[in-house]
Amino acid sequence: MINKFVENIELALDGVKSNMTFMFGGFGLSGIPENIIKELSNREVDGLTCISNNAGVDEFGLGLLLKRKQIKKMISSYVGENAEFERQMLSGELEVDLIPQGTLAERCRAGGAGIPAFYTPAGYGTEVAKDKEVRIFNGKPHILENSLVADFSFVKAWKGDTAGNLIYKGTARNFNPLMAMAGKITVAEVEELYPAGELDPNHIHTSGIFVQRIMQGENYEKRIEQRTTRKR
Repeated sequence: MINKFVENIELALDGVKSNMTFMFGGFGLSGIPENIIKELSNREVDGLTCISNNAGVDEFGLGLLLKRKQIKKMISSYVGENAEFERQMLSGELEVDLIPQGTLAERCRAGGAGIPAFYTPAGYGTEVAKDKEVRIFNGKPHILENSLVADFSFVKAWKGDTAGNLIYKGTARNFNPLMAMAGKITVAEVEELYPAGELDPNHIHTSGIFVQRIMQGENYEKRIEQRTTRKR
């Protein structure tokens, strides 16, 4: 049986260099690879292009990399609760490509499937469509979107086994499975790690064939991006 388990985060991030393109799984702050992001923030790597649903929040998630100005370009769906991201974007320090959430997901899925580009009606008539090819299908304009791939895809799963098979929980399934397929090297950190063969095959979301390295994560904060409560 193939064993993709790595004993520490140093081995998990072997080959990471400046000026690379990274994908980070997760939906908002749900299911983000916290351990990997924290380790990257302590390394001397910069000039990064980061593809993620959002850029975390100040002092957490990708906000850590933004604070140290390690990110050159963000490809994401929204700014989120991140004042530093907003500041760098408005000042021109950070290149930002904001694209519709569904388009981002599909561009990642297409990259993992080996599809170079596709047409979508999303974004037509807005800044999203600027300088992109437009074609008419069934009387409706569609814009051409290129797929996305990364040098490294970093994902976080609830459960995984040493063969790289992954199970996600809740909204973490929104981007992690798609990004896991679109990396030249995919690294997964998991909350619960099992020997190969112990996970029910019917419950697997990402097959181990897409994962090159898997590590045991620890000390997850699992922050909530914005909490809204009412008095009882």
